[in-house]
Amino acid sequence: MRKPNQRPSIPAPGEGKRGEEGYLGYLLRQAAGAHRLRMDRALGDLGVTQPQFVTLTMLAAYPGLSNADLARLALLTPQTLSVIVANLERAGSLVRKPHAVHGRIQHIDLSDSGRALLRACRERVRAIESELTQGLSVAEERAVRRWLVGVATATTAES
Repeated sequence: MRKPNQRPSIPAPGEGKRGEEGYLGYLLRQAAGAHRLRMDRALGDLGVTQPQFVTLTMLAAYPGLSNADLARLALLTPQTLSVIVANLERAGSLVRKPHAVHGRIQHIDLSDSGRALLRACRERVRAIESELTQGLSVAEERAVRRWLVGVATATTAES
């Protein structure tokens, strides 16, 4: 029994409302936070954060994006993305090119060193993702991916 002035203990992840009894939204946020921490630790000695990895990944997949498009794709605010792009550009990982028609818009692309950095990051991220899916069958992994996409698309459909 707790003494009157004693504060309650905070449950560890996986316990109480931080476990299977918790709200799905909270559990998604808890999982995303834990994943981001793992990513930041795995990529830290490369000088890359999880948002920077997402930025590099999206630029590799969709080259020539503007800052605004990249911010939407990377799920970042335009202000945060501007800081990330500036830091990656300063590090030599990105290059900016003027838009062919609109003078104020600049396209952002990976530099050669940015592509090399992304390759190094991807090796580490693949290892993390392998751990995430360890113990899941192919069908279970596909179901998890489908569910997560469904959560994301339901959210965007409402906005």
